[in-house]
Amino acid sequence: MAEIQISLEAARVNAELTQAEVADIMHVDRSTIRRWERGDKIPNYDETKNLAAAYGIPIDNIFFGKRTRIKRETVTS
Repeated sequence: MAEIQISLEAARVNAELTQAEVADIMHVDRSTIRRWERGDKIPNYDETKNLAAAYGIPIDNIFFGKRTRIKRETVTS
């Protein structure tokens, strides 16, 4: 059976935590949390383990894929 994976941002929101609260828990700057959630930087193993514990999910369920941005095309009539 395939495991369900969740993004760092979704895991944080499901845990009802703000980026600032997670930054305090992790002893990092809020911008670090933002970069992790955007996929601009990947947390190391220990950081990932601590994030999973803070979010109450198994470490294997965390997805680190880069967020894809969809550009909106302007339709002209």
